[in-house]
Amino acid sequence: MNFPSNLRYTKDHEWILLEGNVATIGITEFAQRELGDIVFVDIPTIGKTLNAEDVFGTVEAVKTVSDLFLPVAGTINEFNGDLESEPELVNTDPYGDGWMVKMTVKNPADVSKLLDATAYKALVAE
Repeated sequence: MNFPSNLRYTKDHEWILLEGNVATIGITEFAQRELGDIVFVDIPTIGKTLNAEDVFGTVEAVKTVSDLFLPVAGTINEFNGDLESEPELVNTDPYGDGWMVKMTVKNPADVSKLLDATAYKALVAE
């Protein structure tokens, strides 16, 4: 399983890549494997300002629907439109083309409080 070291992770299996005060967010390889084949991604929060751990959308797999939790506080700016016609990108490339949203982070320092790759790898190995 892949755990890119340039990302931070949540206990709820989201990843975040911070560039300045803009973050890209998706679900981890572990999460997409647990969910199975992704068939729909719903992000109704574009333009909304949310707190850390708020639900920002859902991901639907063949057998389940799972909430998506925001890693840090900020405003959701963009949804990956490719997921509307190709939700399976979350399965095939969770850290690349399968990203879900981009957001403006309220406090970029909050990202450093999330799990690094080593800590996340230990979490999912339990």
